[in-house]
Amino acid sequence: MKLKLLVLSDSHGSMRVMEEAVMTERPDLIVHLGDRIRDAERLGEMFPQIPMLGVPGNCDYPAPGAELTLLRSIGGVTILMTHGHLYHVKQSLLAAELAAREAGAQVLLFGHTHRTYCLERDGLWMLNPGSCGYSRSYGLVNIEGGRTVCRLAEIQDGG
Repeated sequence: MKLKLLVLSDSHGSMRVMEEAVMTERPDLIVHLGDRIRDAERLGEMFPQIPMLGVPGNCDYPAPGAELTLLRSIGGVTILMTHGHLYHVKQSLLAAELAAREAGAQVLLFGHTHRTYCLERDGLWMLNPGSCGYSRSYGLVNIEGGRTVCRLAEIQDGG
């Protein structure tokens, strides 16, 4: 089974970039990592055929009981999803990486910094798609047969 996850974060009201990313990539699942989680809800209404997961960020006002971190098995791969502010990712990735490893995750998805980051280290992919609202960037997680490859992409101007 092949799966493509589109990873968005820090949209801050930029629907156009998210829409273009969905139309360009045609993902099997959309993940929004917060800071304007309402944008993710609107995107879900526009593309109801594509499942969506999301976590609120530090600029969101989550509903009571909303999960601030998600741990899910997708296509046989365990993924930890967080906005990143709870793990202080602007200072260091250590706390987030340790949480992912402790949870048995093979992929850590986070945002918050507005800076892209994509690295595989000792069996753990760490991906920050940057800010689709400011830098027009997004991330992709490709899963096939329990194996994962992550990468970064962006919507070009005029695209």
